Amino acid sequence: MFWILAALALIYAFLAGLRTVADLDTGWQMATGRWVVQHHQVPSKDVLSFTAQGEHWIYPVGAGVIFYLAFLTGGYALLSWLTAAACVGTVALLLRRGTAASAAMAILAVPLIAERTPPRADMFTVVLFAAFLSILWENYETGRAPLWLLPLLMIFWVDVHFGFASGLGLMVAYAGTELLETICGAERRRAAMQRLRSAIPWLGATAVVTLLNPWGWNLYRALLLQQRATSEQQTWIAEWQGVRLNWQTAAAAWSTGGIRSALFSLLIVAVIAGVIALLRRQFGAAILLFAAAYAPVQHIRMVAVFACVVVVIGGKNLSAGLERLGEAIRSPRLRAALVGVAVMLLAMLTYSRSADLITNRHYFGPNADLASFGPGLSWWFPRRAVEFIQRENLPGEIFNTYDEGGFVTWTLGPQRRDYIDGRDTLFGLQRVLRHRELLQSPPDSALWDEEARRYNINTVLFSRGDGIEHGHLRDFCNSSSWRPVYVDEVSAVFVRRAPQTEALIQRFPVDCATTPLPAETEFGNRAEEFAAWVNAAVVLQALGRNLDALDASEKALAIFPGSTSAHLARAGALTAMNRPQEAEKELLTAIALSPSEYTWSNLANLYRREGRPSDAIAAMRKAISLQADPHASLVQLGYYSLAAGHPDDALRAFNEAEQSAPVEERKSTGGDSFAYKVAAGQAEAWNKIGDAKRAAQFQEQAVQLAPNSPQPWLNLAEIYESAGRSADADRARARAASLTQAQSQ
Repeated sequence: MFWILAALALIYAFLAGLRTVADLDTGWQMATGRWVVQHHQVPSKDVLSFTAQGEHWIYPVGAGVIFYLAFLTGGYALLSWLTAAACVGTVALLLRRGTAASAAMAILAVPLIAERTPPRADMFTVVLFAAFLSILWENYETGRAPLWLLPLLMIFWVDVHFGFASGLGLMVAYAGTELLETICGAERRRAAMQRLRSAIPWLGATAVVTLLNPWGWNLYRALLLQQRATSEQQTWIAEWQGVRLNWQTAAAAWSTGGIRSALFSLLIVAVIAGVIALLRRQFGAAILLFAAAYAPVQHIRMVAVFACVVVVIGGKNLSAGLERLGEAIRSPRLRAALVGVAVMLLAMLTYSRSADLITNRHYFGPNADLASFGPGLSWWFPRRAVEFIQRENLPGEIFNTYDEGGFVTWTLGPQRRDYIDGRDTLFGLQRVLRHRELLQSPPDSALWDEEARRYNINTVLFSRGDGIEHGHLRDFCNSSSWRPVYVDEVSAVFVRRAPQTEALIQRFPVDCATTPLPAETEFGNRAEEFAAWVNAAVVLQALGRNLDALDASEKALAIFPGSTSAHLARAGALTAMNRPQEAEKELLTAIALSPSEYTWSNLANLYRREGRPSDAIAAMRKAISLQADPHASLVQLGYYSLAAGHPDDALRAFNEAEQSAPVEERKSTGGDSFAYKVAAGQAEAWNKIGDAKRAAQFQEQAVQLAPNSPQPWLNLAEIYESAGRSADADRARARAASLTQAQSQ
């Protein structure tokens, strides 16, 4: 039974790992590796961006060097094969001394392991964590594990990723587990102390060799800085966000499959295995299982580490529990039948999920992944736009959005640097917020002009995500300061009007209203064809070409009828065409395919737009029930409640939003900030209740958060007027008038 299930797990792991390179961080890590190989030194300062050039930055470079050399050898295809090898290797390490129960858990765990083994530095952490766990648990069970491997593995680990800290944590957990054995009787105490005494020299050596890195002790300072940045990263990086534990979230996960389905399944297994460990008086194992289960609930990034613990430690305890259960079933035929049914069910599950991977239903269906099955580069990168920039040698620096920053610095470097990329501890919250503020500002605004002059930015590159879907693509197409010179179904390039760019603009007179999308109609396979049409639908909708967007989405749905993205694109186009009933039908279909916070939020926005506040509130509550961090949606719920005439409900929503928001969000400033929206909403709610005094207090807070915006002053003037404070109202109106005049000049 073990060999059958282990074979199924390894085959499934290979298929799950073999996918196109799609990760945001791969590019800047390869660019770092290229710099190290070309300059024969390890940088301690930024060498990839023009906005943080020369600033102090430490990050292990070994992974980047490996990826760079792999790319030189076999291109993006070899990087995809490395991903498959890492996924298979992790599962093989977990099953090194496994049982049938461990192999069954490994099948469930494959999606979680595959999620964290793309070609990026923490791929090595997943593999090495599995190796450390396997060796340490073998020593706990037998006292004869090859502990001498730990310091050798750590020498490599410390130079490829900060995740080496999890290896140190595992050693501490192992020592704690052995110490807990000392309270379980004299015999277990003697054995545990003997194992611990023999292990301590190897554990100590493993800790010491972490200093064998280019920065010595300074690497730990960089690690602490990385950890402190986690709370900030939760506001904009999905992998640092958590998972909400309730029935709605679990039901939604199991209905769509994917990593969340696997996560909830393994959470149940972890709890059962932890209880069995407690009954067997293996207190250390129980603590490890419960602690591991807590980690991905806080940060989805920890799913692979959690999966490793469940397979190795949970699998052994489940095996013990199943043995006891088997002893209670006296009929050999019944035992054999139950075993056969279990194997058959797991085989069917493996076949179904593997078929979804090979046919790309997993990637293009309800879960909407950026990758696709097979080796190579993912469809979402702005490859053709970058080739255009290189070919035409566009002048000045290039503004790029967060998502494609790594790809920009890899493909256009080392000659060109990027504006921002995934190195969050380098760029910091202020630069991330500046980047976000630019994307929310009109292209002809003073903010864009100031940024362009400051950094000599003459080119803007947008791609799927922040740039196109949320980056005011149509505004840039209609801008007087920026002109489009290249547009395709995943990217767009704009140049700043200047004497040195006029010839280029005349040579490439792109008209966003008529340019054909997709730009190319020759496709290598169905996956490429689907990606081209669904992306074209999104870009066409962003450009306001709604009939074309509908046509493109229909072509996408003809290839993958279960695509949530295509249904959402159709819904957006239909909404813009004032066809709300059809848009609602598309959104309900998207929700049936993928009941997520995103699909429910889209439906709530449609209801709000159509003047259906009660329906909008109900849909937004559904979205909030699925969110681990709902503070932004709670603000929306507050405004929906105000529109519905329920100021008391609005106040509750605003208060809950304020309590659940990260500290950085509560301290934010500006007219579009979280803190401003909450204060202005609370002021409006108290004003509708009839408490003008409290309304004025909150609106005064809103004014302090956005002192240079006229509207908050006008709102404050109205509240002062209703409170009988005419003189204060006149001063507020005068301030609003002066700000309006200043903005118009």
